[in-house]
Amino acid sequence: MRGEAGLRADLASLAIPFARYEHAAVFTVAESRLAERDWPGESTKNLFLKDAARAAEMERLLGIAPGSVTPLAMINTAPGAVTVVLDETLAAAERINVHPLRNTGTLGLAGADVLRLLRHWGHTPVAAAIPAIDG
Repeated sequence: MRGEAGLRADLASLAIPFARYEHAAVFTVAESRLAERDWPGESTKNLFLKDAARAAEMERLLGIAPGSVTPLAMINTAPGAVTVVLDETLAAAERINVHPLRNTGTLGLAGADVLRLLRHWGHTPVAAAIPAIDG
């Protein structure tokens, strides 16, 4: 698994601009909104969906702990092992805020650059219209 060091290296090698924020661990949307209240960009809610998913399965497939789900975890995942679905509004956003493989930090970068990273890692992301939910 390439981890956060690999993520930083890929951001640099692909010349992808981003903003970096460090904060206390967040586990809920409410905690995330409080941490991100003064940052520009769209906040995200990331889900790992699998039949009978358990934390150990997420850690095995994505190399991250619960509370840290992010599309950037695909750096740790073999192409084809997991399908990434990104809301089409976020995919087109000038800036979205996502975890850098841990829930004590946030990276703000363009949705197009998230897609670019996913493709760089060999994944074929799907952009879809996903209804907004609260909570």
